[in-house]
Amino acid sequence: MGGMVSEGTRTLKSATTNTGGPAANDSPAPTGGPSGGPSTGGPSAATRAWTTRLVVVGIVLAALNLRPAITSLGALLEEVRDGLGMSGSVAGLLTSVPPLCFAVFGVMAPRLARRFGPSTVVCAGMAAITAGLLIRPYVGGTAGFLAGSALALMGIAVSNVLMPVIVKRWFPDRVGSMTGLYSMALALGTSAAAAVTVPMTGALGGSWRSGLAVWAVPAAAAVLPWSVLARHREAPADPPSRARETERARPELRITRSRTAWALAVFFGLQATAAYITMGWMAQIFRDAGVSASTAGLLLAVTMAMGVPLAFVIPRVATRLPRQGPIVVVLGVCGLAGYAGLYLAPAGGAWAWALLLGIANCAFPLALTMVGMRARTGAGVAQLSAFAQSAGYLISIPGPLLVGVLYQHSGGWGLPIALMAGLMVPQMAVGVLAGRDRTVEDEAAR
Repeated sequence: MGGMVSEGTRTLKSATTNTGGPAANDSPAPTGGPSGGPSTGGPSAATRAWTTRLVVVGIVLAALNLRPAITSLGALLEEVRDGLGMSGSVAGLLTSVPPLCFAVFGVMAPRLARRFGPSTVVCAGMAAITAGLLIRPYVGGTAGFLAGSALALMGIAVSNVLMPVIVKRWFPDRVGSMTGLYSMALALGTSAAAAVTVPMTGALGGSWRSGLAVWAVPAAAAVLPWSVLARHREAPADPPSRARETERARPELRITRSRTAWALAVFFGLQATAAYITMGWMAQIFRDAGVSASTAGLLLAVTMAMGVPLAFVIPRVATRLPRQGPIVVVLGVCGLAGYAGLYLAPAGGAWAWALLLGIANCAFPLALTMVGMRARTGAGVAQLSAFAQSAGYLISIPGPLLVGVLYQHSGGWGLPIALMAGLMVPQMAVGVLAGRDRTVEDEAAR
């Protein structure tokens, strides 16, 4: 990107058009922000540049807190099961709660964002994560634990959906790099929770309740930048009348008419199935194979940590390709190899399988990138993101639960691993379809 003011102005106009003007409270990145060149516009431009930098900080902090609620539980699942008296089937239900909450609450995100503004909704989401993580270990009983988890996951759900929207709005010409930064921070938070939850629990006295509750602290830190952004209002670049005319001129989008939207939703659902099975059960697979609890947590952390570098690289590569199908296939082949290793020698080649499954799990940042690429406008991205994630998470709900049932009734991991490998084949097929060079506006407008 160049450093000229005119280039930053074009970026501003693009972002305003994408979001439909002042209908939302958060304004796009103006001249002097990351999408344009150095600012020479005086105090107003400096303020806007500062706001844009705060958006970057907010995105990173939010992403860091979108998975510890899940992976910290995965690392201590056996202790939580013993402490609350859960059966294997109930534990499988617990691992299915995240996609259920993401599907139910995620679909509400665009409407909430239109009414209150994306920053306000994300701020509320971070507060819900904080409260849920803080109370769920201490409310008592399985029902209370599920309720606290649902509160935290509600905050994660709305933030999940709105992150691509915020990226598209503030950085319309840097969707790949900013999605990569967001995905990298998400992977870092995911892996950190998996790696340090067990040793941190020991350092806090050995109580699994303290080991889970401590993750409310970084979530509380993420509330701060979003609370500032929620109060921040900037005038839209275009006059309100022009923005309304632009909105009226846009054809109505019926997202369910788009084959690409459906392909992306199924792809998102199948990759989410694999991810939540991995986060919820992989540490237990290694522990049942004779691996110590701390090493099993570290192996899960390695799997999640693979997303740190790859989540930054893959979106950048994906945005440079007209079709993302080849990336989908490579990730799927790595997943199949990892599942084969888990079945044949779970302990003997544990580190290799963790690495391969970590590569396969990078289908998530690829899916987020395709959400931004398969729609031309900010409104289209919001609709596609809500549809693909909500429908996708609905698709993923049975997976972790079915793994728990198969594990309990078969007495081993053969059938669950066969299920995981079997689901990878249709994931690759629909991913190739979702990666075709087309937009939902072309398919779904009337």
